[in-house]
Amino acid sequence: MNYGRVVLGGLLAGLVLNIGEFLLNGVLLAKQMQEFFAKCGLTPPASSAFVILIVITFGLGIVIVFIYAAIRPRCGAGPKTAVAAGIIAWFCVYLYNNVVGAALGFVPVNLLLIAIAWGLIEYVLAAIAGAWVYKEP
Repeated sequence: MNYGRVVLGGLLAGLVLNIGEFLLNGVLLAKQMQEFFAKCGLTPPASSAFVILIVITFGLGIVIVFIYAAIRPRCGAGPKTAVAAGIIAWFCVYLYNNVVGAALGFVPVNLLLIAIAWGLIEYVLAAIAGAWVYKEP
């Protein structure tokens, strides 16, 4: 496994994820997010929280490319394997988290459907971008 390329591809995947999350939460669902915070009596996250979220999302991009590199020998190189890596990560992180949030009443069903669909596209695109950078030594 080419760990340097895992990190490099992961940073690109993380950039795609961060842009996607900004567009989803900061643009598309911005009003709903403000209403949610007000409804729960919460203050919006501080700048330091966003720094943590951005850094951890870059870490997630690295994990996605690591998954791609790990399954590549068995599944072959290319976009099909990248899509599989993206779906694995989406299922483990995005789908699980949002469904649990909806089941506990934190995420309304209409937002759940938007988030799940958006996240699937976002994670697949991030995985494809990261896989594009990844090369075996």
